[in-house]
Amino acid sequence: MAGSDLATNGQVTVFGASGFLGRHVVRALARAGFRVMAGCRRPDLANYLQPLGRVGQIQPVQTNVRYPESLAAALRHAEVAVNLVGILSESGDQTFEAVHVEGARAMARAARDAGVRRFVQVSAIGADAESNAVYGRTKARAEAAVRDIYPDAVILRPSIVFGPEDDFFNRFAAMARFAPALPLVGGGHTRFQPVFVGDVADAVALAAEGGARAGTVYELGGPSVRTFKELMEYVLATVQRSRPLVSVPFGAMEGPAALTERLSGLMMGLFPKTLLMTRDQLKMLGHDNVVSAVAVAEGRTLQGLGNEPRAMESVVPSYLYRFRKHGQFDRDSRLA
Repeated sequence: MAGSDLATNGQVTVFGASGFLGRHVVRALARAGFRVMAGCRRPDLANYLQPLGRVGQIQPVQTNVRYPESLAAALRHAEVAVNLVGILSESGDQTFEAVHVEGARAMARAARDAGVRRFVQVSAIGADAESNAVYGRTKARAEAAVRDIYPDAVILRPSIVFGPEDDFFNRFAAMARFAPALPLVGGGHTRFQPVFVGDVADAVALAAEGGARAGTVYELGGPSVRTFKELMEYVLATVQRSRPLVSVPFGAMEGPAALTERLSGLMMGLFPKTLLMTRDQLKMLGHDNVVSAVAVAEGRTLQGLGNEPRAMESVVPSYLYRFRKHGQFDRDSRLA
């Protein structure tokens, strides 16, 4: 990557900068020498981003896709735009259509009008115009909306992303503390290729620098493929807890998923995220989430970008220890 001098790479605007992936992307871009405009809905709550770079290098700025003027202001003087905005479940006006599709289109239009040279769209491996899940279909339509305006946009599709603030390993480790058993939806046969958030962030920074092939879709996965069952077994071993893994057919989960959706809506966002499972997420669980053989053959992977992905075993234990019976002070290897 480029040197670390302040703004040697010009200015980049990051939409969705305050999220889990966003903070790591902001750090990677700052290290690459960019001046970063960190777009988010509540910049007053994103001051934690500023210490990730040098003084004055990172500036949180208010952005909302429903207000084009806020996008224009955030993109002023930018040479690169990065879209990280996405949701896993709908809530009120925050629908997949509004956030993924219309949001991406609004950002790309604003970037074009501002004279931005390069656009990086972070999508998901599940993006598919023919997907039976709304999430997957809207992710694919978001990619198409961006490429209509930026044909040479770089699109990055990660598998499930892990890291200290992730919503996957943390979620099931938390469940293991109080749940009598962990569910294996569909028997736990769905395959995943967990990828470290820092590796995804480095890929974004490389694409922002122009180090990725223009107009290319990259699929980002870690070094190993695991089934959902294997991942649950790994979580239990890491947090040193013994819980039975109960196979639950997809059909049997539709009722509970509909119920948690309803409760989440009634509680206006106060429903515990650990317990939330939507019917759309259930549909996504019915499909493998791994890097395709075609992407590997064509070099459209992390390795193709010159990045050797880190294994989950080298990172996950460093933040899941707190779910052990005695936290980081637990030196007993026996299962609790």
